[in-house]
Amino acid sequence: MNNALKNIVITGYSSVTAAGVGADPILDLLASGGSALSPVPEDVPGSFGQFWGKANSFKATDFIAPLKARKMDRCSQLAVAASGLALKDAEIDLKSIAPERIGIALGCGFGGVANSAEFLTGYFNGGVNGLSPMLFPNTVSNAPASNASIEHGLKGPNVTLVQRFCSAESAFMMACRFISEGRADIMLTGGADDLMPLMMAGFAAAGQLRSYASNFGEGSGILVLESYQHAVRRGVEIKGMVERISMVGLLPKGDEQEGVGRLLADTRFCDLVSISGTTPSVPLIMQDILDYRSFNLSSVTGRSLAMGGVSMAVLLASLKKGQNGIHLSASPEGPYYAIRFSGGNPV
Repeated sequence: MNNALKNIVITGYSSVTAAGVGADPILDLLASGGSALSPVPEDVPGSFGQFWGKANSFKATDFIAPLKARKMDRCSQLAVAASGLALKDAEIDLKSIAPERIGIALGCGFGGVANSAEFLTGYFNGGVNGLSPMLFPNTVSNAPASNASIEHGLKGPNVTLVQRFCSAESAFMMACRFISEGRADIMLTGGADDLMPLMMAGFAAAGQLRSYASNFGEGSGILVLESYQHAVRRGVEIKGMVERISMVGLLPKGDEQEGVGRLLADTRFCDLVSISGTTPSVPLIMQDILDYRSFNLSSVTGRSLAMGGVSMAVLLASLKKGQNGIHLSASPEGPYYAIRFSGGNPV
């Protein structure tokens, strides 16, 4: 699939990660060669020598009323906070926009795992009487998007996509589709994931702690997509454009080069590449971008199934007007994404 998009712009973005709030702390770490990763606690199985990106400085009540925050799982708290920051960055006055014309498409890999574990533990220990009704709404992956919609009054399309390391990218593509089809004027999109010892223990038991779970992180990265006409009517600053989305489902053995060629067409005009997911494990893709300036946040803030939203936000924050960037993401079994952006107002 290779879709050119000429009517979708980015008017806001933000992130909450182990580096802090917003893209600036991450940009500072990239410039200095630093990292926000910390050693995994020794009481976590298989933790020796491992690092993770826990957002330890994140305090939900800085962004959400305490009573509301208590009812949300951590992944929802991260998504609600990042969504609010992105809306503010886009200068969106929700009172002046029809709520049914603004929605959210969110990638989420592990949302609800912590609450699911606690919910089921109650059942195993105490039977039906041990179940907590307060935990149940947050045991599903679509809880973060739903909580963000409720908190910010978004009544447009609301979808959650779980597609391993390309969860945020799949959500991004869906958000673009809603705008292109005229089903929304504004869409929040990106990803959110939390991180807890139980997840690391699970990867250790599966023998994947030092491969797919290496340098795992948590956080949320949200972009505000908007139709060009709607952004112009609002008179808001346009911070970037979505130029094209390329996606290849598989790289069949023997035909890998053809698939990579379709994915990376027109890369000669690229100023910056963001690398996410398991893209570094695909040699043919990495060889094609050797000559380009690039960054990979896996060793800075960590990676997870939906952390591509953070990478896209940082890419947009890095592009100057007229520059072009490509966001690359991959999962071990596919799909493979190349999302092309241009920086600044096209006019």
